[in-house]
Amino acid sequence: MSDHGRHGVTLIALDDKRPVIADSAFIAPGCVIVGDVTIGEESSIWYNCVLRADVSRIVIGARTNVQDGSVIHCDGPDPRRPDGYPTIIGDDVLIGHMAMVHGTILQDRAFVGLSTTTMNGCVIESDGMLAAGALLPPGKRIPSGELWGGRPAAKMRDLPEMALAEMRLGVAHYVHNAKRHNEAINGG
Repeated sequence: MSDHGRHGVTLIALDDKRPVIADSAFIAPGCVIVGDVTIGEESSIWYNCVLRADVSRIVIGARTNVQDGSVIHCDGPDPRRPDGYPTIIGDDVLIGHMAMVHGTILQDRAFVGLSTTTMNGCVIESDGMLAAGALLPPGKRIPSGELWGGRPAAKMRDLPEMALAEMRLGVAHYVHNAKRHNEAINGG
């Protein structure tokens, strides 16, 4: 994994922590990545995202995408929670444009819709979905196979197998599209 050679990307080491990014990951120009951030193989961080791990850590697995304008942060330790609220994002996760993911765990294949907000202590289980525009309040958990929406978010319905299959297609699309953008930016 490396943290160099990325055009138009701001990578900032803070204290003794620096971003660690898989060579196969796509980081679009305009992104700012600070501190204790790890990004896995074939993941993509799209234009003008901010990932700031200055008080805890952010871990992003393989083939996950964080779409344009999203912000990912974490929360530091306190007397009741010595590890704080790191943001841990699994493999094959879809995070829509302009999402705010804060101190949250997104398990493999979770989906976070456009313009959503997740807050400290939230968990979206594998194959769980937060609908566009929703706010998931602190400590809430979306079980596998459920769609939640609203402000504050609540269960809307169970997800049919077709919706889960479409999310998997979305992951494959973003892996492919990131390669196209990387070639365009880096000249092949």
